[in-house]
This record gives sequence, structure tokens and C-alpha cells, in this order.
Amino acid sequence: MKRFGRTTGTAAAGKAARTAARAAPGAAIGLITAGLAVGVGELVAVWSGPQTAPAIAVGSAAIDLTPTPLKEFAIRNFGTDDKLFLLTGIYTTLALIALAAGLLALRRLAVGVALVAVFGAVGAWAALSRPTSRTGDVWPSLLGAAAAVAAMVLLVRSHQAAHAAGEDEAVSQDRRGFLAMATGAAGAAVLTGLVGRVVVDRRYNVALKRARVKIPAPTVRAAAIPSGAHPNVVGLSDFITPNSQFYRVDTDLVLPQVDPDVWSLRIHGMVDHPLELTFADLLARPLTEHDQTLSCVSNEVGGPYVGTARWIGAALADLLREAGVQRGADQLVGRSIDGMTIGTPVESVLDGRTGLLAVAMNGEPLPIAHGFPCRMLVPGFFGYVSATKWLVDLELTTFADYDPYWVQRGWSKIAPVKTASRIDVPKPFARVPSGAVTAAGVAWATHRGVDAVEVRSDGGPWTLARLAQADTPDTWRQWTCDLNLAPGLHKLEVRATDATGAVQTDQRADTFPNGATGWHSVVITAI
Repeated sequence: MKRFGRTTGTAAAGKAARTAARAAPGAAIGLITAGLAVGVGELVAVWSGPQTAPAIAVGSAAIDLTPTPLKEFAIRNFGTDDKLFLLTGIYTTLALIALAAGLLALRRLAVGVALVAVFGAVGAWAALSRPTSRTGDVWPSLLGAAAAVAAMVLLVRSHQAAHAAGEDEAVSQDRRGFLAMATGAAGAAVLTGLVGRVVVDRRYNVALKRARVKIPAPTVRAAAIPSGAHPNVVGLSDFITPNSQFYRVDTDLVLPQVDPDVWSLRIHGMVDHPLELTFADLLARPLTEHDQTLSCVSNEVGGPYVGTARWIGAALADLLREAGVQRGADQLVGRSIDGMTIGTPVESVLDGRTGLLAVAMNGEPLPIAHGFPCRMLVPGFFGYVSATKWLVDLELTTFADYDPYWVQRGWSKIAPVKTASRIDVPKPFARVPSGAVTAAGVAWATHRGVDAVEVRSDGGPWTLARLAQADTPDTWRQWTCDLNLAPGLHKLEVRATDATGAVQTDQRADTFPNGATGWHSVVITAI
């Protein structure tokens, strides 16, 4: 009986091994041809632009088609790695389709070829779906698919010729020819992909031009940040967020590379005098330096998508007055070079707040990731309705006539920043010595300012926190609060009151459609 069992097991293992051996060539053919499609696509994108590479084009279209709840889930759970997660998913899906195409191609070549053709068609459609697309954007996907089809046909026929040879000829020239062809195609896939990436980076990257930009001294300088604006508490956020740590939330899988030498800004629509400015024109205007806290509507209660920077830029209101805003125009639509559109109330731009066409951030030209060479900033609103990056176009229109990108997806047309506060210290689940404990954090109500912050533990009475010195109403305010905690588990909560006297609500609301609300809390253990 045992001998029968061992024999049966050995036979099953042998059968599985033979099945795997038969499948391996098909799997290899599928993966090699898919790699060649991607590699050739990357190489052709040298001429059409990095955003037209097949995987990037498909990923960008996927972002546009993804339902809002799924987008918010990705931002919430993957943060700034959400794009890496998306690309990983695209490449994984491509690999699975490639495996299926290769296996099917060994049985019916036409089916495998059809799957590759579908890949090319999807890539071409995705490239054309972009708001700034051109006809030539289809070539990376189409030529990549054509190279993959040719490779698949040659590899399948070569394998079939080797397989058809007699048993004594299994290691014949036909089989060696197949292996050589497969190796060459795999090498071509790697080489074209690497060369394409390197050349694209050298051809389109504007880092060197950015480094040569000299930002003129601002005509209107910001006051020095008060010495007491940042309490000396370990773990408390810096008052000015370093550029390298400033949050980034956008829809771009590859950063737009905008050459400042050819950049221009068009101001048109419901204006008396349409304007067009070059980057040199913008830098020649009187510049204003201003500190502003910027926050993302996708920031959950206590989340990280908020930061403060010292910006330099041209006054947005002055440019609109020069253009002559016509009666009835109530929406200013900013367009990015990538096609993103963001709408801002015209009355808020003209009401005296410091709206800027920013060209510098924390003492240097705007980082590429934050909109170089120019982005729009209007204090008091979430970024999705006020802070267009890579700005190239401003159109005066009405809210009735046009819905910008995020509004088309269900977000509110107008979204003022909500009064918010966050506990930075202690961190969630921290273990701290019992007795005297210092809590610290930040609070913001951009353009209104923060007048008070309160902290409580375990649902008890509120304790008024010590507010650090204020910079401007457009920046966050830092705070500290001394607590006396007995040993055990404790829940700390914080709330802020803005300069209008409105107290931050405790009612929990999701980020959609116009920003999260509720009190931030942390659970800690005093020992």
C-alpha cells in the first residue's frame, strides 16, 4: 500500500513537472514580448514625451476613471506611495496578461497576437484620453505592440520548429535557435527600456534650468517669523516645513517638466484685456513674500497633508485688475500643463488676501514636485480649489458655465479650509512617564487665524493650551499643554477656536466632498 502511494505520488509529481516544462516556453514568450512592448514604448516616448509611455498613459487614465472612494482609500492607506502602488498594479496585471497571451499563443498564435494588439490599443486610447494629448501620443503604445507582435510570431514559430524536431534532435540547432532568439528579445526589451528612461530623463528633466533660476528680491518682504512661534518640544512639527518634507498630492505619475525658457501664462476669458506673460515677465513684476499654510482636502483628521512655507510670487489680484475682470465673472480657472483644472472664487482673489503666482518656496525656486516654474496660491481654501501647480493658463469664467476636474468628480465647488488641530506629541500609543506630561501640536484656520486651543484627557474638562506666537492668519499656530496623568491608559483630544469665535466641531465627517471634520485624538500609556 505504501509502495502504491509512493508510486502514485511520484507519478503525480512527474506529471506536474512535465506540465510546468511545457508551460515554461509559453510563459517566457509572453513575458518577453510584454517587456519588449513596454521597452519599445519607453524608447519611442523619447520623442512624444514621458507621459505617453504605455504604462504611464494607462495609469493616468486609470486615475481619472477611478471612483472617488477608491482614490481616497489609496491616499489614506498608501499616502504619497499611492502612485507606486498603482504602477505596481499595472505592471502586475500586464505580467498576468502576458503569461496568458504566451500560453495561448503556443496553441493558437492568433489569440496571443490579439491579446498583444488589445494591449497596444488600450495604451493608445489612454494616451489620447489625456486633456493635453496630441495625435502622435499613440505611437509609443502602437509601436511597442507592433514590436511585441513581431517578437511573439518569431518566438512561437521558432519554438514550434524546435518542438517538432525528433527526440534525438531535441537539443538541435532549432532549439538553440529558439533560446538565442528568446535571449535576444529579452535583452532588447531591457535595453530599449533602460535607454528610453535615461534619454527621456536627460531630454525633459528641467532640474539644471531650475538650478540656474535667480529669484529677485521681493518688493514686499514678509516679517521675520516670531522667535516664539515654535515651542522647543521634541517631536513637534517644524514651523516652516522643509521642501523635502512638504506633502505632495496630485494625479501625475511622472512629474511635469516645464522649461522656464518657453513657459508662458495666458490670462483670458471674461476679461477686457487678455494677457500673456513669459517667466521673465513674471520675475520682472513686483514680488511679494508671504507665509502660508497649505492643506489638502484629502487630509483626514490629524493627517499629514498640511504644511507651511514661505512663498515668493507676483500678486494675483494685480494681474486680474490689469486684465480687467468683466461683470459676472465669478470663477478663476487655473489650468496646469498636465490638463488639471482648479476653480477659485474671483471675489476671494480680489478681496485683499495675499493670492500669489508663486515662483519660490522657502528661499529657492519652486521644487519641480511643487509646481516649478509657477503655481497659484490663494489663502483660505483647500489646494484643490486654489493651488494649481505647473500653471500655464488662467481663465475668467463662471461657476455655472464650467466645472473643474475635481468638481466633475463630485467634490464641492467652493471649499474653505476648516478649523483643524492636531496632536504631534505624544505620538499615538506612546508610553510616557506618569505625572507631568507635555502635549504639543499645531492648529490652523487659514485666512481666519487661530485664537485658542484646548486639550483634554479621558473626556474630562478642557484645559486651555499655551499658544505660540502667531505669524500671520494664513499660517498654522503651534501650541503646548501641560497635563498631569496617572499611570494607565489615556485618551487625549484637541480642539481649536478660530479668530471668528467658531469652535472646531466634534462631528466626524469624511474628506469627501469638502474636507474632514472632528477632533483629533491619541491614545497613550502613562507608566
